[in-house]
Amino acid sequence: MKKSFGEYRGSSNYIVSDELRNAVNIAIALQKPLLIKGEPGTGKTMLAQSIAEGLGKRLIVWNIKSTTKAQEGLYVYDTVQRLYDSQFGDHDVSNISQYIKLGKLGEAFVSDEQVVLLIDEIDKADLEFPNDLLWELDQMNFYIPETKETITAKHRPIVIITSNAEKELPDAFLRRCIFHYIAFPDPEGMKEIIKVHYPDLDKKLMEQCLEAFYWLRTIPEFQKKPSTSELLDWLQALVIGGISPKRITEELPFMGVLLKKNQDLDALLWHLNNRPQSRIAHRQSFHLR
Repeated sequence: MKKSFGEYRGSSNYIVSDELRNAVNIAIALQKPLLIKGEPGTGKTMLAQSIAEGLGKRLIVWNIKSTTKAQEGLYVYDTVQRLYDSQFGDHDVSNISQYIKLGKLGEAFVSDEQVVLLIDEIDKADLEFPNDLLWELDQMNFYIPETKETITAKHRPIVIITSNAEKELPDAFLRRCIFHYIAFPDPEGMKEIIKVHYPDLDKKLMEQCLEAFYWLRTIPEFQKKPSTSELLDWLQALVIGGISPKRITEELPFMGVLLKKNQDLDALLWHLNNRPQSRIAHRQSFHLR
């Protein structure tokens, strides 16, 4: 297996801190998976895209669901298709290899060039899922008993694993990873992120939106606080809707872009009705439309 390292410096559409940049490069140098945690919307998935872009490598994404099994990332044996072909087709079903389909991890292993492999939201799977991947991520190979074949990685992929911390991951798995927590950006950091995505955004509109956004995140009753990605969507909606900065201080347009739960909208209405001197507008009233 060939070794191929590159230094990640960031990319054109992703703001990366020095600490995160160092974590990425350490993980690459030590040939270990990089485990990224942080609340939803802090750019965990986009980091893998940025690494692939910054290093000029192909990105393979393995989206994890609650029903995902580790085996699916290695390969799948299509027994149903083989049975169908044996009964109704004219295929030579004795060649089992034609019914073996590699999963995302297997695809990364057989790639002729080093790839970036994103295992996205690993904490959605059951507790055994991370442990079931320990051998493959360590040894960079796996065995297919149906064909008596061992698949060995041609190049060790750069593995990025994300977690929203919905479940605790096993200690044995954590020991094999480089860890980094992406903290939620402060207002100044958020300004830099916004400038990357909307370089020509009206400065007054951005300031008013940021003031409203960070005030919303202080409401303790919210079940789902608005995230970075939702703020970017909100800004785009306001621009498309032709909303002036002044209107941000008079109303909260398009709240469905920021808040996704009825309980959170109700909590917001309660706070607006019970705080005549709004933290956002510093006015006598604040209306939700």
